Amino acid sequence: MIKLIAKSVFKAIVALLIYAWVFLPASALSLEPGAMRSELYLPQLKGKRIGLVVNQTSRVDDAHLVDFLLTKNMDISLIFAPEHGFRGDKDAGQIVHDSIDKRTGIPIYSIYGKNKKPSSDAIKELDIIIFDIQDVGLRYFTYLSSMHYMMEAAAESGVAFMVFDRPNPNGRFVDGPILTPAFTSFIGLHPIPILHGMTLAELAQMIKGEKWIAKADKLELSVIPMKDYRREMHYSLPVKPSPNLPNDQAIRLYPALCFFEATPVSVGRGTDFPFQVAGHDSIHLGDFEFTPRSMPGAALKPKLMNKALRGVDLRNADWQGLDLRLFYQAFQRFQASEKRFFERAAFMDKLAGTDKVRLQMQAGVPFAEIRSSWQHGLADFRVKRKPYLLYPDFIPTEKATNKSH
Repeated sequence: MIKLIAKSVFKAIVALLIYAWVFLPASALSLEPGAMRSELYLPQLKGKRIGLVVNQTSRVDDAHLVDFLLTKNMDISLIFAPEHGFRGDKDAGQIVHDSIDKRTGIPIYSIYGKNKKPSSDAIKELDIIIFDIQDVGLRYFTYLSSMHYMMEAAAESGVAFMVFDRPNPNGRFVDGPILTPAFTSFIGLHPIPILHGMTLAELAQMIKGEKWIAKADKLELSVIPMKDYRREMHYSLPVKPSPNLPNDQAIRLYPALCFFEATPVSVGRGTDFPFQVAGHDSIHLGDFEFTPRSMPGAALKPKLMNKALRGVDLRNADWQGLDLRLFYQAFQRFQASEKRFFERAAFMDKLAGTDKVRLQMQAGVPFAEIRSSWQHGLADFRVKRKPYLLYPDFIPTEKATNKSH
């Protein structure tokens, strides 16, 4: 009896340890983002004129990376501001202007607006550019595109480029169609799937290795990898990566709900729960009621502003990956009501990286068949990305894969 109890206790402890290893926040597992590993990069930065591509997520413990490097007497010459700005307080799509950081007096150069790639004159005085921004693991999240153009500018001007790596909160998933060249845009520059399952440092290596930028061979690229990172672990972002991704649930749902941005359906911009709901004022998608308002993060007239909408509340939904069932169902309801669903067809195709998904839906192709149409491309991509991975690959079980779709 004692042996049986001991065996049961042992099994329970093992199960608890496995659960902790996979599901507890990464901070509990001693994960260290690249910026935290200052012993690896500070010796390389001494005496160099530094440019930083950073925003509100660029933290070393409780300090911003800019402030941290200044305390180490590093020479920060220029800050590059991506979408949402250096402090992360700009709305989606809002132009970011050049300015001066009031706290430090360092010039801020916008790379979201007229100039998405800095000129050679802007960076000619730099020795190295450091990229340290938290991403969410999607092709159409523009921080990846900003990194692409900064790498290209560095390669063309002979400036070294270093990436401080950070976790991908959607790192377990590789899903969605591969982008085809005809649909290249700032929300999709590379032939990769929507969910690529890679970190930005891994993607930087792939961009250089696959020669997706001009003068890739000339780029002096280095990365500061994370300590104790695994793709499948749960990672709760300590700072929201953009104004409309305020929490873990919004980041989990973002891959699936972003397609609604090309349609008349609201995903909660202008509410306290953006990217956690979906609704419309005339097409019944559910019984949850909400009303978008002009507010910080959605000040520029959010979709269906001041209208009472009915839809679905996904704040507690067990969704993950590229779950497009609701999107497909919404399309069918719009079709049945003879209302236009793809209001921004060109934008939909840029998000998808192809027009095939939209055309398949309009042709009445079953959802399962649409999903199966991009699986071959995903298999090829997994093989292509292998040389650039810094951390062990993760292949989900068939059961786990089916659960999210």
